[in-house]
Amino acid sequence: MEGLPEFYVLCNTCEPPVRLHRLPSDSQESFQLSAPVLPSLSSQLLLFSVGDWSGLSHDSKYEVQLEATGGKKITLGTLSRESRCFIWDCDSCKDLTCMLKDSKVHVAILIQGQLHHKKNEPKQESRKRKRLKGEEENICPNKGLVKGDTAKSKNKNSKSAPLPKPVAVAKTTNGISGVPSGRWGHTLCPADSETVILIGGQGTRMQFCKDSMWKLKTEKNTWFPLETVADGSTPEARTGHTAVFDPESCRIYVFGGSKNKKWFNDVHILDTEAWRWRSVEAQGKVPPLSYHSCSLFQGELFVYGGVFPRPNPQPDGCSDSVYIFDPQHEIWYQPIVLGKKPSARSGHTASLLNRELYIFGGWDTPLCYNDLFLLDLGLMEFSPVEVNGISPSPRSWHSAASVSDISFLIYGGYDGNQALTDTHMFNTVTKTWTALVHKSLPRSPRAGYAMLTLPAVQEESKDCSPQELLIFGGGDNEGQFYSDTVRLQITDIVNL
Repeated sequence: MEGLPEFYVLCNTCEPPVRLHRLPSDSQESFQLSAPVLPSLSSQLLLFSVGDWSGLSHDSKYEVQLEATGGKKITLGTLSRESRCFIWDCDSCKDLTCMLKDSKVHVAILIQGQLHHKKNEPKQESRKRKRLKGEEENICPNKGLVKGDTAKSKNKNSKSAPLPKPVAVAKTTNGISGVPSGRWGHTLCPADSETVILIGGQGTRMQFCKDSMWKLKTEKNTWFPLETVADGSTPEARTGHTAVFDPESCRIYVFGGSKNKKWFNDVHILDTEAWRWRSVEAQGKVPPLSYHSCSLFQGELFVYGGVFPRPNPQPDGCSDSVYIFDPQHEIWYQPIVLGKKPSARSGHTASLLNRELYIFGGWDTPLCYNDLFLLDLGLMEFSPVEVNGISPSPRSWHSAASVSDISFLIYGGYDGNQALTDTHMFNTVTKTWTALVHKSLPRSPRAGYAMLTLPAVQEESKDCSPQELLIFGGGDNEGQFYSDTVRLQITDIVNL
């Protein structure tokens, strides 16, 4: 049928891919494809599509299943216009051995969406965007490090590093009471158009915050302890995790992080309508990660980088991989990523504008970075960005926020020597960095804080453009942890 892609599965690297043949369907709105019986399975399966997608609605997806005689099925993942290939790890499936016993196995694909019926409808091509030219894991950034410029060395005797100094007074600003204790390494996440959720963090004397979860009602500028119920366990106290809100499902996804020598690769889901937590027993493999980035795109979570534990005597290491979590089927998988990817790092930022993900900065001991990379989530291709103007100095543990459809802003962070106070904006059209100086911007050196734009979710208004920046917490790398809440009008700082 014209306007529909073809599908292939690669079961063995020593043999060519197997093309899936279309089968007749009882419904005009859906169809099924089936591959020949698979004689054997290797450790991984590669599923990919080739050809035209114009005969499908834009939001159509293909659900890929492994089927066996007797009606047994395992969901492998989804293919879409923006994500046309993925790798499935056979070893990650606990039920596969039982499924293969005395069974014939084949791959089936079922469309989720609608076919276009207009014969003369112009084809929608997937157009390539313009190519842009080009230890301990949860400690205060300077603990165990020797001061230097841009390249830093790790202190082998971490016990000699000074502990942070306690904070005597919690600060407040803009009329918002500083009820949550001072902390860094936490997350801020919207829950609706008037609610922001604070999760986790680490405070004075490197203690994990006992008041781990808070709710900020942005209309009244008031903090409340977050009261929820749980079907399973709630997220354990942690730092370096990520929290992402999906406005379509009204859910917050919390992934990863660390607590002392304990590392996490768990996924917890908060239903913001019922205020109920649920822990996920996901299929697939993803390592424990902390200080990674996580972005929501087309209903899936894209995780990049982060630091992960290695067995002694080796130190912790950083990741340069991309992992995708499919919430619908609760599985992890790794996409095929093309191009020149960034070096391994943690403590970086990832700013999503349309389908372009901009990775800036980060840290992999002893180096601190200030390079900028673009990951096209439609093509799954990395490319370095050749920027105009003066780039911000190398840093990690900063934060970033998109302030328009073509620009994002970064502030503060840690350069391996000290916490920073500067603010910079990047324009994705002109490829230009601009330093911002304004009296409304925070003046205190700040790293490990959390920042997002408001309104992050607009339910009634059609105008979803960001109006304000919200900043909470962080530390000055000299032992002080902030508990102030700062709200800034974006027009005050970007229209200089």
